[in-house]
Amino acid sequence: MTHEVPLPPRTGLPTSEERLRAALLYAQSDAAAPPGARPGAPRLAMITGLAALALHCFSAAPSLLDLERIDVLVPDLGEPTGPGARAPLPAGCAYTSAHLMRTRILPEPEEITGLPVAPVPRALADAVAQLADAEDVRRLLIEAVRGGYCGPEPVVRELTRARLLGLPHVADAVESLLAEGRALTEGLLYEMVFGHGLPDPCWNVELLVPGGPHLGAVDAYWPDQAVAVEIDARTPRAGAEAAWDACTHKRESLELLGITVVHVTPDKLRDSLAQQAAVVRTALMAACELEPAEYVTVLPR
Repeated sequence: MTHEVPLPPRTGLPTSEERLRAALLYAQSDAAAPPGARPGAPRLAMITGLAALALHCFSAAPSLLDLERIDVLVPDLGEPTGPGARAPLPAGCAYTSAHLMRTRILPEPEEITGLPVAPVPRALADAVAQLADAEDVRRLLIEAVRGGYCGPEPVVRELTRARLLGLPHVADAVESLLAEGRALTEGLLYEMVFGHGLPDPCWNVELLVPGGPHLGAVDAYWPDQAVAVEIDARTPRAGAEAAWDACTHKRESLELLGITVVHVTPDKLRDSLAQQAAVVRTALMAACELEPAEYVTVLPR
């Protein structure tokens, strides 16, 4: 619900900070409280949507001055109803529009310039829910990953929670998001190998039993040690169960042939590259103590 919020008396146009603080103060006031709420009780609120992305310094988000309204995330305790629920608007002062977005799951806010702001994945979902242009959505999602704000997984999780993945323009943008995330994660995998002195593997290959079935693709494979590395970038969306089953079946098939499979996630590569390199190095060193693996054919993917 959008509310007109009075701004403090001043000459000239209100600043972005004045609009943001006025929207937050209104969302936390008795005027925006649900029926039966205790007057004066503290209430949580945070900036979200495009305003939050602007505060996070997204270049693809409009500037705060260009936004017609400020989205504010508040707990879902019911809408104020009845003629006495809102305070009368004072005459002779400027107003800004505060759009109250009620939610049963309130994230932990981040503080930016002294203001409580929704984290990027949640702010993205709240912004995307109000955008109909596919290119606008794609630019925001791509910048989240390319700009290092977050990985694709928490964004897809929030879009799934908001039930937005069924919208065609959002689904298309998510495919671009996942492709961007995949490319960045592969770059981290290359950095892990070359930056930590691991031997050169065969990159992005298909493994198959000679004269038999395909075993699947892996991101890196050391044939002499029979060690494979696979990036686990599955996301919580439609078809996730089938992807999980396929991944489990591939891993079991490779391990039955004596191939060690090391799974790395994008988060682990971003946050602990040296630790992941140590895991792979340990697998390579341990290979000499294992029974020799079955011979498999390695083909470029």
